[in-house]
Amino acid sequence: MPALLSGFTPIWILTGIGYAVGRSGLLGAQAESVLGRFVFHVAMPAALFTMVSGSRPGSFAHPSMVAFAAGTALVSGLGYAVGRRFFGRKRADGAISSMASGYVNSANLGIPVAVQVLGDASFVAQVILFQVLLVSPVILTLLDTGTRASGGPGGGRTGGGLRRMLTMPVRNPVIMASLLGVAVSVTGLRLPAAVTHSCDVLGAAAVPTALITLGLSLHGGPAGGTGRLAGRAEVGVAVLLKTLVQPLVAFAVAGPLLHLPDHQVLAVVLCSALPTAQNAYIYAREYGLDTGLARNAVVASTVASMVTLSCATWALGPSR
Repeated sequence: MPALLSGFTPIWILTGIGYAVGRSGLLGAQAESVLGRFVFHVAMPAALFTMVSGSRPGSFAHPSMVAFAAGTALVSGLGYAVGRRFFGRKRADGAISSMASGYVNSANLGIPVAVQVLGDASFVAQVILFQVLLVSPVILTLLDTGTRASGGPGGGRTGGGLRRMLTMPVRNPVIMASLLGVAVSVTGLRLPAAVTHSCDVLGAAAVPTALITLGLSLHGGPAGGTGRLAGRAEVGVAVLLKTLVQPLVAFAVAGPLLHLPDHQVLAVVLCSALPTAQNAYIYAREYGLDTGLARNAVVASTVASMVTLSCATWALGPSR
């Protein structure tokens, strides 16, 4: 448990700082909006470009990733369906429900947890690539088409649906940065040290700024959304899917179905049991959607995952 706590501590501290800053009014009324745009359009793309360009895209073609992908796909689909069917979410908000249910906090929490429990973060790197290169484009496509169909902030632009779909990578900084990173990785291009270092420094601001922004949103209710607060039942379903159902599905696929070695089963289950990433909140805020579900799911799943991660380590770890 102490090893896990060391991974959670920065999340709580930075979120608490953001909340305190929001209460004090130190950064003004527009701080959440400005910092959210900075993360989405500047810092996060820099971090993703650095990470993807330094990796091998084919590295996630591993049996362990089949188990993780199965849990992610099933739970994300359930989150989307439940959000639309039972809680009246439209397509774009349904994408946030999906993300709250199945998009794991693989970077700032997954890495320290993996290092301390598994001894290395190699599988977490594969998870990060999988989410960046495969899951995020699907989520962002739903957000883009959904906000356009509903006439939201993301849908006021002109142009046909096909043209928008084809040009979305150019218009979306997250996808564009990921694609550029893939291009650099595949071609083996060596960028000047000044460029890579600048991206490293800028990308390092993504996670702490996102957590500060999340903390700001906890003071005074959701900003930039529809004003519809997510109910406890909806948040509860998302947290249940994220912290319990997703790791159970991953375990069933990794163990009984694929018969992976014990250490790989543990890695898959741990990564699947990670809480909702703060990206869900950043995406909801950027697209002008209700931020209540994403914000509350991030906080609640982070608390719940302290228990589920500990149970998974106890049940599947080497000392069991």
